[in-house]
Amino acid sequence: MSSSFSVVGVLIAFGVGSALLLTTGRRNYPELHTILDTGITLISGLVALLFWDMGARVQQPLYKRLAIAFGTAFVLEFLHVLVIVEWSGGLAFIMELREFLRPATWPPAAHILAIGILAAIWSSRRDRVGIPAFTLFMTMVAVLLVVIFQRLPPYSPPGLLGITRPVLILAPPLWLVTCILCWRLRRTDRIFRPLALMGAVVLLGHFAMLYSQAPHDTEAMVAHLGKISGRLVLLLAMMQMASSDMLERMRAEAELARLNEGLEQRVEERTTQLASTNLALESEILVRRHAEQKTQAQLARLSLLHQITRAIGERQDLKSIFQVVIRSLEDQLPVDFACLCFHDPVDHVMTVECVGLKSGALALELAMPERARIDIDENGLSRCMLGQLVYEPDIARSSFPFPMRLARGGLRAMVLAPLQVESRVFGALVAVRKDEGSFSSGECEFLRQLSEHVALAAHQAQLHGALQQAYEDLRQTQQAVMQQERLRALGQMASGIAHDINNALSPVSLYTQSLLEAEPNLSARTRDYLETIQRSVEDVAHTVTRMREFYRQREPQLTLRPVQLNELVRQVADLTRARWSDMPQLRGTVITLRNELAEPLPAVSCVESEIREALINLIFNAVDALPSGGTLTLRTRLLSGGGSQDQVRVEVGDDGVGMNEETRRRCLEPFFTTKGERGTGLGLAMVYGVARRHNADVEVDSAVGRGTIVSLNFPVPEAPSATPSQDRPETARPARLRLLLVDDDPLLLRSLCNTLETEGHVVVTANGGAAGIAAFHAASERGEAFAAVVTDLGMPNVDGRKVASAIKNASPATPVIMLTGWGKRLTSEDDIPAHVDYLLSKPPKLRELREALVRCCGPDGASGPMAAG
Repeated sequence: MSSSFSVVGVLIAFGVGSALLLTTGRRNYPELHTILDTGITLISGLVALLFWDMGARVQQPLYKRLAIAFGTAFVLEFLHVLVIVEWSGGLAFIMELREFLRPATWPPAAHILAIGILAAIWSSRRDRVGIPAFTLFMTMVAVLLVVIFQRLPPYSPPGLLGITRPVLILAPPLWLVTCILCWRLRRTDRIFRPLALMGAVVLLGHFAMLYSQAPHDTEAMVAHLGKISGRLVLLLAMMQMASSDMLERMRAEAELARLNEGLEQRVEERTTQLASTNLALESEILVRRHAEQKTQAQLARLSLLHQITRAIGERQDLKSIFQVVIRSLEDQLPVDFACLCFHDPVDHVMTVECVGLKSGALALELAMPERARIDIDENGLSRCMLGQLVYEPDIARSSFPFPMRLARGGLRAMVLAPLQVESRVFGALVAVRKDEGSFSSGECEFLRQLSEHVALAAHQAQLHGALQQAYEDLRQTQQAVMQQERLRALGQMASGIAHDINNALSPVSLYTQSLLEAEPNLSARTRDYLETIQRSVEDVAHTVTRMREFYRQREPQLTLRPVQLNELVRQVADLTRARWSDMPQLRGTVITLRNELAEPLPAVSCVESEIREALINLIFNAVDALPSGGTLTLRTRLLSGGGSQDQVRVEVGDDGVGMNEETRRRCLEPFFTTKGERGTGLGLAMVYGVARRHNADVEVDSAVGRGTIVSLNFPVPEAPSATPSQDRPETARPARLRLLLVDDDPLLLRSLCNTLETEGHVVVTANGGAAGIAAFHAASERGEAFAAVVTDLGMPNVDGRKVASAIKNASPATPVIMLTGWGKRLTSEDDIPAHVDYLLSKPPKLRELREALVRCCGPDGASGPMAAG
């Protein structure tokens, strides 16, 4: 292809302009810079569009890849133009990006086009890379170049060969390679010759840019002239190619016209002969045109159906699915009124679920907004609910309520398409137009197919919602099971240490009870201290038992008594005074106790020791949350249940550090603590277990910096019984007895021996099961009988079961009383060992010990195994 005069003119203009710029010396041309950059950008975008159009027309991937290359260059050049223009007003913010984008857009644009042309040639010849992948590649290269050139200095002092812009040193070689490659390929495609010519001109421009020292200086303008001249050369060449193609087409058309003239002459000669044939042909053409129009309309509807189906397939909620369907029908079918209705099988009515945006005003006029109810008549709606597609070409002639309602709004043609899944119709798609008979059979079929897709999508959305709900229910169930398993693990762990703790508490309990009963001359203060010790020992014993069992619901045999919570709160405040008053003062902080107790307050049924333990735990937690002092609030009040059961609320609050939402949510889990090594993570879990056993609710209200309030809500009994007297009838003391004590704990053995000897009994002790059996046999051989044998259960080598069995084998009439730290567990699980006449739990109470001796050794002693209540 020879160069046109216009291409030659551009090259001459480039040469003359460059010469004039260079002869005038180094100057700045900011306005010319803006004009040239804008022209470069516009021509790049135009060339990209031309290449893409050529590629689409001739199905040539090379042209599309070249279009992407020029398009990428256009984007970078456009960004460069944005930052060189002096913006003002609302677009002044673009000026703030100048420092970032100006040095990072022109250099990438200088390289990206050459890289894109080379990559397009390489990928087209191997046909390995698709258009999307090529687009992604060019985008990544552009971003990479922007990042690189943003970090490189745009200018530097004159260096090798006087170059002042070393960052552009690779641009001329790239364009040289591009020019050579395109020239070598000029015989394979006519586009390569203008590309080679453009590359040569751009090469000269980029060579001049190496010596630029400012954005607007002479060398930069020469480079810009080179870029715009090269693109003009390519543009003019492409226009020449287009004009050449057009000229060839015009020549072909002229030749065709000449041939047509000859043909017309012959046709005229044969007009009479072919008249009938022409009529037949015209008729066939009309039929084909009509078929073509129908085909095109069908294709358009299929495309719309595909578009709607794809759009609703990406959505999971019914509202958005319906909105997409209605909006597409209004815009692209189109219709004058559209809505989707759901069928209520109970009331046998239709409910408007979704109305189109353009149909909103008409829907209000027709009294058919969303959620409106429509009675199902015996004509169209009833047939639609049977699964039939209903088409009424003129509803103005109908006498049924629903078509008449639509007709009052100026609507004439109506289509009702059922929403059906399997054999169930759950709704209808309503499409109406103002023109009579305006729905074709193809459009009716389209609406029928669309309704099937909508019904399926709606059904899937409902299934998805149900699946989400099922997943949420499963997650909550899993959390509940995990909580229960944590509590179970805690109970099993606590069971293992209950025996040792109860053994350690037994001497304290026995000596305390003995002092309280046997020393009448104790001072009031001493007696108060001893009673507090005894109460604390009992609470610890209850806690140990409860640690194993607190994950279970309250056992039926657990004795509940009416308790006044106000009195219990005052008692707990006194018990914990050292923790919230004395110890903080030692650190130099002050915690103020505030009692807000409602009077009068009904009694609640509970185990007093367990509630006391729970309140103590809550007070300790509140004190830990006040490291710098503050206010500790104890509050009670009555909550009216209205029609349900009333509740008594006990609140323990502080104004300390508080908890975040994650901590508040997990604070009731066993072993969860925020106190590090100081915390066990069992305090609030114990409180939770106590609340569950008493059918109470636990509420935790906390926020960081605001403090925490923990509330226990106890149900008020509907008919509370009078508070029983705490003084039980005095158990009759047994007569002087000869007793054998068997235990492997020397301290417990000694304290129990001292207590029983104080009661007047003769006591023989044995340290361990084997020693106990030996002592019993030795006494039998001497003729010295024991009135009863008291033995522990857990002992090394020979445990309490073997001791009881040996005693009963030797003397069936001798009662065996088992005193063990696992007493409550054995009782609750109905696992009292064989040969045991009475079962007591550690730490023992003197009253229970006396009662056991009276029952086993008195004249009316029970013969079967029993457990202390």
